[in-house]
Amino acid sequence: MPHPASSGTGYLMVSAWLQMMGEDKGWAFMDALHQNMGVYTHSGSKPCRQAGAGEFALGLSFEYRANKTKKDGAPIDIVLPREGLGWDMEATAILKTTKKADAAKALADWAVSRAANQLYAANFAIVALPGVGVPLEFVPADIEKRLAKNDFTWAADNRERVLAEWSRRYEAKAEKR
Repeated sequence: MPHPASSGTGYLMVSAWLQMMGEDKGWAFMDALHQNMGVYTHSGSKPCRQAGAGEFALGLSFEYRANKTKKDGAPIDIVLPREGLGWDMEATAILKTTKKADAAKALADWAVSRAANQLYAANFAIVALPGVGVPLEFVPADIEKRLAKNDFTWAADNRERVLAEWSRRYEAKAEKR
């Protein structure tokens, strides 16, 4: 599983579990999961790649990496829990202090264009523009319905506290840097 302090994918998982289950049940779930954990990696992709290579029986990761790993021939099954998936939004912004406002605006305009979303859709199951996304070969078509209700404010406000508690409980199985 990705380490939540060094991997956004890992923090999205932990945050989603705590929000979906409540903190008592969420920590109990992670305590039980920890008993079966081989290592907490510093990459959101690595657990899936390791499972694909046969190093571990299971790897918690994200849909892009799972789809690509399977598409590249790894003998894995992709399982997306129906209870809910942690998720975030990719964003583009222009800092008001930018020295190259025209270039930044050109990039931002392109990033939200139909052409850009078509490129995103080649790798990601959900894109911003309706009607542009296409199902990925190995990802269930109903992935959008599986997204957990995500309170981004809670996730941000509680991040340091959650990571401190997570580290206190599970850091012993983190891979060395």
